[in-house]
Amino acid sequence: MGKRTLLAPLAGVRILGVECGGGGWVVSAAGPGHGTCPACGTPSRSRHSTYLRRLQDLPSQGARVTVQIRTARLRCRNPGCDRQVFAEPLLGVAEPRLRRTRHLADLALLLGHHVGGRPAEQVLARLGMPISDDTVLRWLRRFAGQDIASPVRVLGIDDWAWRKGRTYGTIMVDLERRAVVDLLPHRSSAGTADWLQGHPEVEVISRDRHGLYAEGARAGAPQARQVADRFHLIQNLRERIEQQLSRLGRPLRAGARPQQR
Repeated sequence: MGKRTLLAPLAGVRILGVECGGGGWVVSAAGPGHGTCPACGTPSRSRHSTYLRRLQDLPSQGARVTVQIRTARLRCRNPGCDRQVFAEPLLGVAEPRLRRTRHLADLALLLGHHVGGRPAEQVLARLGMPISDDTVLRWLRRFAGQDIASPVRVLGIDDWAWRKGRTYGTIMVDLERRAVVDLLPHRSSAGTADWLQGHPEVEVISRDRHGLYAEGARAGAPQARQVADRFHLIQNLRERIEQQLSRLGRPLRAGARPQQR
């Protein structure tokens, strides 16, 4: 089995060679040599110049893999187009301006959706794919809602920290699809209400106990039913247990957690 077969998932990319060095693998490749102008949609094969694009890919046996793709800059053949030169697109391989392949970005997004930024960073580093939690969160914001074509019926609302203890935003999650719909740069009832007014299809809102979100949900989606999510129900139960034990003079020991059904 040759190297072209082993690296076949890089669709449209010609594999030129594979080398081992510096604690990882370096894959040399070349782009398709043609593309469509993003401004006017005119196809072109007229090469203006080339540049080397370095992409981090999925690891091999725990070793880091870097794909170096010789990418072409193409001339737009439409005389009336304002964009004279554009870079050939690497469709299915990497998004524009990202330094990771789509395979790696999809995995990082999946972990970021399910466990959050810092846990995703720790898991990815252990798997041989060092990516910071800030990068994971930036990708979540960049791709949030791109794959959500259907209306959001069950919505989850919670806050998240741009800078812990200082700056907070609001995260909107489609709980039926388990996907992030939007990330708001603020945490306010007015901002939540404005977002909900643009999505009248929301029927159920699962939120934390923050009064701002309750007020925003009432103002922006009066037709929706508000419920508390499981995490905050357990948190509320723990606080009640601590209050009862405190009255009895028997504080809850450190590290104890109420039993969950």
